[in-house]
Amino acid sequence: MIFPFFDSSMLLLIPPMALAFWAQWKVKKSYREFSEVSSISGLTGAQVARKILEMEGVRDVEVEPIEGELTDHYDPKAKKVRLSEGIFGKTSVAAFGIAAHEVGHAIQHHQGYAPLQIRHALLVPANLGSTLGMPLFLVGFFFSSFDILMDIGIFFFIGALAFQLITLPVEFDASRRALVCLRGSGMMDTGEVSMARKVLTSAAWTYVAAAAVSMMHLVRLLILRGSRD
Repeated sequence: MIFPFFDSSMLLLIPPMALAFWAQWKVKKSYREFSEVSSISGLTGAQVARKILEMEGVRDVEVEPIEGELTDHYDPKAKKVRLSEGIFGKTSVAAFGIAAHEVGHAIQHHQGYAPLQIRHALLVPANLGSTLGMPLFLVGFFFSSFDILMDIGIFFFIGALAFQLITLPVEFDASRRALVCLRGSGMMDTGEVSMARKVLTSAAWTYVAAAAVSMMHLVRLLILRGSRD
């Protein structure tokens, strides 16, 4: 979120915003490129996901399709790996990488991976922070009699940022697990694993960029808060 007015501190947002635009372009480019490369095994993304779950001894997680593009995710409450239309029934290298990545989250959940548990615990504070943090700060900034709201807004915003920061190791670890499983299962050869890694690395940059944008927003809030003292 960007304030509806301009001041010099907004310049801080330019580098992370540029990184965010680049990361979005990169992940879409990699996805399109490797969606055109079929794996020699002929398996679909759904089959890959189920095989890895079985291989890792995770028997209480289902794999199901979901509408949209790149809407893939693991739902820890329902214990379901949901794969988008371009992943679930496709045999591409991109489908393999993304399906295995989402299964990586299911394995994390199954094994009690600590950063994932922390991220789940931060979900509610993060939602509050992303919803209330900036509005509260704005009210306090524009109305001097409500200065305390700036501090409360910053506190809420920090909760949202903490969620994004803990997301980084969670996502990196899921990708690491995915590549290990794909390599060890024999479902992909070395070249295909390398291509899958490019897809997952591109996706990882979107999380890095999001965290960088939020970090600079926080720095900006602190600068503006300091200007009122």
